[in-house]
Amino acid sequence: MSVLDRFRLDGRVAVVTGASSGLGVAFAVALAEAGADVVLGARRVEKLQATRTAVEKLGRRAVTVRTDIAKPEDCRALVDAAMHAFGRVDILVNNAGISSEQPATEETPQQFREVIDINLNGSYWMAQAAGAVMLPGSAIVNVSSILALVTGGLPQAAYSASKAGLLGLTRDLAQQWTPGKGIRVNALAPGLFTSAMTEGYAEGYLEAMMPRVLSGRVGQPEELAAALLFLVSDAASYVTGTTLTVDGGTHIA
Repeated sequence: MSVLDRFRLDGRVAVVTGASSGLGVAFAVALAEAGADVVLGARRVEKLQATRTAVEKLGRRAVTVRTDIAKPEDCRALVDAAMHAFGRVDILVNNAGISSEQPATEETPQQFREVIDINLNGSYWMAQAAGAVMLPGSAIVNVSSILALVTGGLPQAAYSASKAGLLGLTRDLAQQWTPGKGIRVNALAPGLFTSAMTEGYAEGYLEAMMPRVLSGRVGQPEELAAALLFLVSDAASYVTGTTLTVDGGTHIA
């Protein structure tokens, strides 16, 4: 197998949560470009059709399922749909998540719990459902955030806590499943990327952050998708339990 062949995903099936917009779409398209069939989950099922169309234009198959990952039964249903359609799950991309910008003195228990329930608990329920059917050689990537490692100058306690929790979850699942089941588990920690989330930032925030970004710019979704392909492919067959920061150098600035 050549080095470039190690990045191919022909014959594999990937499940992507939060696939209705933003980075989830970029992940799904990249996986399809590398040869994978894709199972797409999101709460906004009507928006999944555009992602499905993009995958199918690349000659790959796609299935869409309305999924609220905060509900374990929805997570199991998404994996069941993958098994029914394709008979296997080789890759899980835990991408679905929400943000919160509430001052710590004002954030309600309901607001805090909703972020944790989706970003952290939901990723666990998805990993649990996928891990039950994955075969050796499979891979899981939890999409965390640079805010698990540094602060972003915004009141994001719930979001930061949930994304930091994902790093601990990644390490623990790797130590359980890599030797026991042959499943690699890693995390991505993106910095500032163009997405629906960055579009919602207050005017001037991104410009104010640029001195902390060594690359001097916001990242493009395709750049993060390339890092994802590395982690889920055989190119990273000796990589597990790690966090790959893709942030233009923000975490060391």
